[in-house]
Amino acid sequence: MTAPTALSPVTAILPVRGTSQRVPGKNRRPLAGRPLFHHILTALLRVPEVTTVVVNSDDPALLDEAERTFPGIVPMRRPASLSAPETSMNAVLRDALGRVPSHGLILQTHATNPFLAPATMSAAIAALRAAWPDHDSLFTVTRRQVRLWDADGRPVNHDPARLLPTQDLPPLFEENSCLYLFTAETLRARRTRIGARPLLWPTPPLDSLDIDEEADFTLAEALAAWRGGQR
Repeated sequence: MTAPTALSPVTAILPVRGTSQRVPGKNRRPLAGRPLFHHILTALLRVPEVTTVVVNSDDPALLDEAERTFPGIVPMRRPASLSAPETSMNAVLRDALGRVPSHGLILQTHATNPFLAPATMSAAIAALRAAWPDHDSLFTVTRRQVRLWDADGRPVNHDPARLLPTQDLPPLFEENSCLYLFTAETLRARRTRIGARPLLWPTPPLDSLDIDEEADFTLAEALAAWRGGQR
């Protein structure tokens, strides 16, 4: 497998569905005065390693708005067959890369990660390039050192009879869906964006908010207001 070098291009793919089940209309819902998906697009366009930004959507009006507001992005209409909520993101990515050739790294993130900073994305790209070929892909995680239990009431990562402080528990890592890095070759060979030897890369807590539920949007509004007050 060819290693991506410091000169390899990075193609960013941003999937943005026109509808949402848990938070209706969230991708275009205003956050800090702008539609939600504008925040991550602004960040992607400020990542110096990214040479191409593809916005993949089943909503033609959203694609028109993205192209109008962010000149230079590549709008890509998602086929109806891949527009159902249960469609695997791996299938969406395989279709997208069949239409936008890439010979370097692929970066995939979501509109629901409005606080993911350009510097964080650059650092992730550098981390994977430094770790190649021992690691063939990267996904971001949140480090957890808390007492976890399974659905049957069994401890997962601790012994209730030996109550260690949580900071001494073995860490577990939650896939936080903020960022994925991989190659087209890996995606085609494995049919998934996570390779055989992924690098788990923790993101800063304030970068990592992912909006899945209405409560997450409330937290995002509070964080955006706080950040605005720090300027």
